[in-house]
Amino acid sequence: MWLLLSPTALEAPFLRGEPFSFLGRKGLRGEGFVYLETGIGKVNAALTLAAWTSQNPVEKALLFGIAGAYPGSGLLPGDVVLVGEEVEADLGTQEGLEPLGFPALEVEGKAYHNRFPLDPGLTRALARALGLRVVVGLTRDRVSETPGEAEALAWRWGAWVESMEGAAFARACLALGIPGAELRAVSNPAGVRDKGAWRVPLAVKALEGALAPVLAGAFPRGFPG
Repeated sequence: MWLLLSPTALEAPFLRGEPFSFLGRKGLRGEGFVYLETGIGKVNAALTLAAWTSQNPVEKALLFGIAGAYPGSGLLPGDVVLVGEEVEADLGTQEGLEPLGFPALEVEGKAYHNRFPLDPGLTRALARALGLRVVVGLTRDRVSETPGEAEALAWRWGAWVESMEGAAFARACLALGIPGAELRAVSNPAGVRDKGAWRVPLAVKALEGALAPVLAGAFPRGFPG
């Protein structure tokens, strides 16, 4: 069974199930999945996943939602990608946490500073099944406010898409030992705050299309989980 999460319920209007509330936010119990609205931002994403996991077994988790596309990525509104690695870009110095000499997380002897992988087996299987490319995501509590700022972040970290939750979800999955994957649909160019350039309904429709096979369980034999 999937644990599905999105920052807002506005990104998941197509899900159908028995409603419930968790941490004061929307939840659904559907066929083959449980869905949770996490709230916006890193703390909300990690807290929701950790709190749910403390009370319920989790087989595999999928964070999905809209994202901004960085300059040079070639991604347009409505495009959907899987994130294979997340960068927590506002943790530590401008160059990251490593110059300070402290890892953000250590798991089985491996130190993680600002880069946190999603589960590679689950991500590869989803990429094959859904026909999606796998990219690097970047997470900050404060999103890019100008195209120049977005371009600088993309260049520094090699990122394609920007969100406010991905790295926290990836780090929490690592810490909790949960196979996790992340699916993002582009709604806008990163750094463009003019809502007239945003295509949120198009991105949500793209999310619905990408998640349809997941919800239908339409995967080949041997798919993880």
